[in-house]
Amino acid sequence: MSAEAASVNKKTESPRCFPPVADERSRVLILGSFPGVRSLAQQEYYAHPRNAFWPIMGDLLGFDPHAPYGERLQALLDRGVALWDVLHCCERVGSLDAAIDPASVRVNDFDGLFKTHRFLHAVCFNGRRAEVEYVKAVRPIHLALPSIPELVCLPSTSPAMASLRYHDKRDAWRVICDYL
Repeated sequence: MSAEAASVNKKTESPRCFPPVADERSRVLILGSFPGVRSLAQQEYYAHPRNAFWPIMGDLLGFDPHAPYGERLQALLDRGVALWDVLHCCERVGSLDAAIDPASVRVNDFDGLFKTHRFLHAVCFNGRRAEVEYVKAVRPIHLALPSIPELVCLPSTSPAMASLRYHDKRDAWRVICDYL
């Protein structure tokens, strides 16, 4: 078999999302759909420089959105915010949620997350696609929880969501502070 034929037959593994950022103090879980190309390459949540996630969180929670990545994650935890993605893996060309191949979607282990993080008051979605995937695949687990966290869909912080200006996105995201 030629090298070219072998590479065609070789199954490539789908990219995987990052582990959850959560601890016993977490009260709000923010869920994206799946990391974008830049985030996967840098192994950091919301790594695209034009994504408004870190500036919004910095404004709302009072930390430097340009601090080193580990410090930003710690700032979220210190303020009761957990971070994860709905999808564990999927096939997608580029970073747009619209490009996700529905047949390739596998969701994360929310049963395990909810069993170990029982004090979540709200699950906030960073965009509509995260909410749709969660409701479709995770809703039965969610409804079985002893204390059901509220579901809140927020505008995507992605630069692809250009119909809202930064301050409009930030103002919509302010609702997370009500759950902390």
